[in-house]
Amino acid sequence: MKTLTLLTLTLLLTATLALTTATAQDSQRLLGLPEGATLRLGKGYINEIAYSPDGTLLAVAGSSGIWLYDTATYQEVALLTGHSDNVWSVAFSPDGNTLATGSADDTVRLWDGTTGQTRQTLTGHTDSVWSVAFSPDGNTLATGSDDNTIRLWDGTTGDTLNTLTGHTDGISSIAFSSDGNTLASGSADDTIRLWDVATGNTRQTLTGHTDNVWSVAFSPDGNTLATGSVDKTLRLWDIATGQTRQTLTGHTHWVTSVAFSPDGNTLAISSRDETLRLWDVTTGQTRRTLTGHTRAVWSVAFSPDGNTLASGSWDGSVRLWDIATGNTRQILFVFRDE
Repeated sequence: MKTLTLLTLTLLLTATLALTTATAQDSQRLLGLPEGATLRLGKGYINEIAYSPDGTLLAVAGSSGIWLYDTATYQEVALLTGHSDNVWSVAFSPDGNTLATGSADDTVRLWDGTTGQTRQTLTGHTDSVWSVAFSPDGNTLATGSDDNTIRLWDGTTGDTLNTLTGHTDGISSIAFSSDGNTLASGSADDTIRLWDVATGNTRQTLTGHTDNVWSVAFSPDGNTLATGSVDKTLRLWDIATGQTRQTLTGHTHWVTSVAFSPDGNTLAISSRDETLRLWDVTTGQTRRTLTGHTRAVWSVAFSPDGNTLASGSWDGSVRLWDIATGNTRQILFVFRDE
């Protein structure tokens, strides 16, 4: 299980700041930053990052809560706290009005995207919540946990719609297809399951990885599923047949996160080997290897326009990469060891 793998590196929440949103100028006061300061100094880890659908916010989930950055300035505008343990996962609703987070405290929180206040705390899982995902229409929230289950929640009321069972170990990652009819889940049981969202039944079980399937992502057209594993490989699957199209190798440590570009032509992969790779989806060839992080890279996310790739690392930084050149545009020091 992921809990056992990362137990020694799990940190308790260290911040007790109030929930709020603010302008970049006000955030210095609300986040306890000295006047003129733009960096948060302190120890912590970045676990997952996500852009808002309109690209105006970048959410950074970690050991201190959820930081929100204004992407026009990349200044901190809010820190959302309330979970009592590490925040492992974060996702915006399609309309950007709600932010969902999953935590090692076994709960899911729904936050108001405008006020930064907790709307609801969803309980029912009995272990860490590793992954959260909204359906394309925003009506359903899926959450995957180390308790071996996936829960489907009503995106408006927070009521449990269904509990999906079948995996024999913790759920590491989940993702909806573009039409919202299929949910993919990667598990520490080394398999991927494709679920019928309407019925909650397993459509297919995909096998081939030899270790924990850490990350899953559908292509924009819904025809391909990318999966990254602790076995250091990435697989591209044909959804229609359930067969592996390609197995991509090159990383020397776990593949931790996978993301398709908005046009579906490029796949970004991060790894515990401290690097990222950009792959050509058609040829399966590496376009670029991006270096600069000094510790494991845990999450990647494309901006909605596809021009920027954000990567979050346990070195305490988020790097913003220019897709065209592969150069680092900016580094956000969310945490820095003192």
